[in-house]
Amino acid sequence: MTQPKILKIFNTQSGKKEEFVPLIPGRVSMYVCGVTVYDYCHVGHARSAVAFDVIYRYLKRLGYDVNFVRNFTDIDDKIIKRANERGVPWTDITREFIDAFYEDMGRLNIEKPSNEPLATDHIHDMLAMISTLIERGHAYPADGDVFYSVRSFKDYGQLSGKNIEDLQSGARIDVNETKKDPLDFALWKKSKPGEPFWDSPWGQGRPGWHIECSAMSAKLLGETFDIHGGGKDLVFPHHENEVAQSCGATGHKPVRYWMHNGFVNIDKEKMSKSLDNFFTIREIFEKFHPETLRLFLISCQYRGPIDFSQHNLEEAEKVATRFYEALESAQALLDKRTEVNLPNLEKDIEAHSLLSGFDEAMCDDFNTAVAIAHMNEALKALNPCLQKANPDINNVRKIAVISGALRKVGNLLGLFHSSPEDFKATAFNRKKAESGIDPAKVEALILERNNARAEKNWAVADQKRDELIALGVILEDGPEGTTWKLK
Repeated sequence: MTQPKILKIFNTQSGKKEEFVPLIPGRVSMYVCGVTVYDYCHVGHARSAVAFDVIYRYLKRLGYDVNFVRNFTDIDDKIIKRANERGVPWTDITREFIDAFYEDMGRLNIEKPSNEPLATDHIHDMLAMISTLIERGHAYPADGDVFYSVRSFKDYGQLSGKNIEDLQSGARIDVNETKKDPLDFALWKKSKPGEPFWDSPWGQGRPGWHIECSAMSAKLLGETFDIHGGGKDLVFPHHENEVAQSCGATGHKPVRYWMHNGFVNIDKEKMSKSLDNFFTIREIFEKFHPETLRLFLISCQYRGPIDFSQHNLEEAEKVATRFYEALESAQALLDKRTEVNLPNLEKDIEAHSLLSGFDEAMCDDFNTAVAIAHMNEALKALNPCLQKANPDINNVRKIAVISGALRKVGNLLGLFHSSPEDFKATAFNRKKAESGIDPAKVEALILERNNARAEKNWAVADQKRDELIALGVILEDGPEGTTWKLK
């Protein structure tokens, strides 16, 4: 698909939506801050990963050649601490949690970026950038450390909207710190005994966190690139410091469009490890299908906050179940009606109103909430066609077009990659476990009901049905027998 509409993106730097015009026509360069690999990913990581995965997919739908870079921070105080706690090399920690990251993201159907650099593979690039910053008067060495001089960069605070004087009033210098100004931040850290280190012109040490992304993005995308993304919590200080570093080293702004996804809230409070109110992705997968979590995360537009709760996940599960059941029914009908000729089907699918509504929503700063609303409208149009006992050729074609449009839009959002059986089984097993219902008891009641019906003992059949309803069981009688599910 070529670009049918003007794509607008909310730019954190300007505080407004702007028409997206890439630096190089037909190509998009995008960098998104990845995870620090010392622990399992939590739902906040999932939100950022899903948000930028959807953006990546949609930019490709628009016909762009996307160079998408997402890094791993694989050297950090937290990694060293975890390694010391376990008594293992720090590389064991990073390897374990990179593998875990891939496993979790794979289940969430996150597409792999073009490049996934490790910070430790780009130490040379970081040293070169730090040296340039020292030469240009933006940084200074101090007893084995190197600090960025914040006051040397007159535009500091432009991205986050923070005032340097306000920052100064709240800043403190820790004991034994050698920096000249409390606002200055570390580019290079002198290694402590027993810590991993790399050689540098200022002694053995390791890079500061902020310099990693400036160096890697410049190396892999160029000194100026189109989109830089991450969670809203990274605007300050991480991304503000990236701007200062990159501008100081090159003399020009590194990023044309800054994009930030909103927080995940739990009980109206921002999820964070410090508050001990976070959930790992794996904990959620113990109860819910990964696609339920993905649908929940895109049910709100990426910039806004999203309220995480069991109830909201259950609602997302219900929505996904309705889609899967309708698509399953549509496919079963189409498989039976092989005699029906459906020429130009793909053309009609692309021309369906769902696709135009989807494109309009996504071109308005990737508004997935509106896109899903359009999917629900299409589902409402599909269901009456599926309920007809013997749909005529026009209805068969309508079923093929609407279900095809739903699948296409769903796939663009990273949905419908599972089988209906697998998705429904996960939902069923969760409800069964939480209800405490004994499946053997349910099957016994169904057998008693069916025997009573066969004997035309309607009173007993109705009694058994009422007992099942009281348990929260929904019966579905079909040509292949009676199946059941939970409300």
